[in-house]
Amino acid sequence: MTDGARERVEAPVARRSRLGTFGLAGGRVFVSLLSVAVLALTFYGWQTLTAAQANLTTTNVFDNKGDGIEPLDGAIDILLVGIDSRTDAKGNPLPDEVLARLHAGVEKGDRQTDTIILVHIPQDGTSATAISFPRDSWVEIAGGYGSNRINSAFAFAYNETMNSLTAQGETDEAVVQEQAKVAGRKNLIATVENLLGRPSMIDRYAEVNLASFYEITKAVGGIEVCLNAPAKEEKSGIDLPAGVQTVEGVQALAFVRQRHGLPGGDFDRIQRQQAFMSGLARKMLSSDILLNPARLADVIEAVQKSVVLSEDWDLLEFANQMRGLSGGSIKFHTMPVVGDARINGAAVLQVDPVEVRAFVDELIPQETEGDPRMDPPAGKVDGAEAYAVDIYNGTGDAAMGDAARSLLAGKGFGGDSHAPMDPISSTVVYHAQGEQAGGELLRTALGGDFPVEVDPGLPPGTLAVHLGSDFTMSAKNQVMADPGQVERLIGTGHAAVRQDGGENTEAESSKDEPITAGGVPCVN
Repeated sequence: MTDGARERVEAPVARRSRLGTFGLAGGRVFVSLLSVAVLALTFYGWQTLTAAQANLTTTNVFDNKGDGIEPLDGAIDILLVGIDSRTDAKGNPLPDEVLARLHAGVEKGDRQTDTIILVHIPQDGTSATAISFPRDSWVEIAGGYGSNRINSAFAFAYNETMNSLTAQGETDEAVVQEQAKVAGRKNLIATVENLLGRPSMIDRYAEVNLASFYEITKAVGGIEVCLNAPAKEEKSGIDLPAGVQTVEGVQALAFVRQRHGLPGGDFDRIQRQQAFMSGLARKMLSSDILLNPARLADVIEAVQKSVVLSEDWDLLEFANQMRGLSGGSIKFHTMPVVGDARINGAAVLQVDPVEVRAFVDELIPQETEGDPRMDPPAGKVDGAEAYAVDIYNGTGDAAMGDAARSLLAGKGFGGDSHAPMDPISSTVVYHAQGEQAGGELLRTALGGDFPVEVDPGLPPGTLAVHLGSDFTMSAKNQVMADPGQVERLIGTGHAAVRQDGGENTEAESSKDEPITAGGVPCVN
C-alpha cells in the first residue's frame, strides 16, 4: 500500500471527533473497495489460470498416472528439463532471425537435454528442494541402452523411435516427432528414477527450450542475477559486466547457456542455471507479477508458447498448494559426483549411485514418498532367524552382493556369502514350498515391492533372492549394512565427500551453501 493510500485510511480515524460517523463510513468504504479489488484480482488470477490450463501444450509421459494416482503424502516431484531444441512448444520451427539473435547455432538433431533438475515440493507447499544433475554424469541409461552421459537418455529413445516408426512406413512427420519425443521423455524420467532408486517417484514433467528463456524473461521484465566477473564469450553470445544486473531475452539465454570460458566448466553453468531459477522464482512470487494482471497474462502467454507440461497437471490445485511458498524456502543443490574421467575417449563425470542415493535420501527422505513398502523395518526382523538366505547377485555391481548380505545379517537372517549370476533387470524372492510367509518377510526386509515366488527345489527354512538392476540400497539400509559405509551428505553444492579417502578433484572442492531464491547469489 502506498503512503498516500495509508493516509487516506488513517486520516478519518484521526479526525473522528470532528467528522463523526462520516469519517468512519469513509474508512469502511475504502476498505470495502480494497476488498472488492483484491477479490477481483483473485478472480482474475483464477480465470487466467483456467484459460492457461486450456491452452497448454501437454505430453502423456506417465501413462496410468493421473489425478487418481498421487503420492500418499501429497508431495509433488517435478522433473524440469531444458532441451536443446529449435522449435517452440507446438513443434513449430523458430524463425531464423530469432535463432540468430539467440546464438543457437545449428541443431545437432540428437535432442540432448542440457538441463535436468528434480524439484520436490512437500504437501504443505511452503518449501521446495531442487537437485541439478550434471549433463555429463556417466550413468546407466534406462531402456537397455547401457551406460552413457545422462543427457543422452532422451536422445537414445527419441532416435530409436523415430527410426522405428519411419521403417514401419509412418509418413506423418508430426506423428513421428510427437511419439519420438514422448519416448525420449519417458526414458529420461526412468533413467533419473533408476539412478535414485526411486521407481515411480516423479509425477510431474516440465520441458523448456531455447525460446522459453527468451519469451519468459521478456514477459516478467527481466531476472536479477549477479556475476563475480565480467563475462564475454563468442559461442554463447554473452556480454555482461560484473555485479548485480537484470537480464532478459538474448542475454538471459546466454547467461544460462555459457559453458566455455568458465573456470568450473559445466558446474559453473549449473550454478548459473540455479541462480537464474532462483531469480525467476523470486520474481514470480513478487507483487510485480502476482499483483499485475497484464504482466501475469504476458507470462502465461509465454508459457503457453514455449513450455510443455505433463498431462493431468492441475494448475489451479498446484497454485493453491504453493500459496505459502517464499523465495527463501526454495533451495538448489547439485548431485554429487566422484570426479572427472575419460570413457571411450569422451570426458565424463563418474558417479557413485550409492553416494547419490544417500545424498537424495538426506534431502528428500524416503518416508515422505508415501510408500511404506520402501521403508523397511529397522533392526532385527521377528522370525528372520528361522531362515537362511541364498543371495545371487545379478545387479551388475559386484559390491551389491556384500551389501545385501550385510543388510540381511543385520536383520537376523542366516546364510553365508553370495554368488554372482548373469545380469537381470528384476529382483525376485523365492521360498520353499509352503513357506510364503518367509518370502514375504524377506521382501519386506529388502525394502522393495519385489515378486515372491515358490521354488520347489529349496529345502525348508531356506530362502533365495536373485538381485536385479532394480535393487537399490536406501540410505537407511546402507547404514544398517555397514554404519561406516556411507557418510551423510548434507546440503552442500555439487561437491561430495569421497568415501575412499582420496583427494577431491577441482569439481568436488566447492563447499558453498545451497543457492536459495531468497537473495541474489553471485556466480562465475
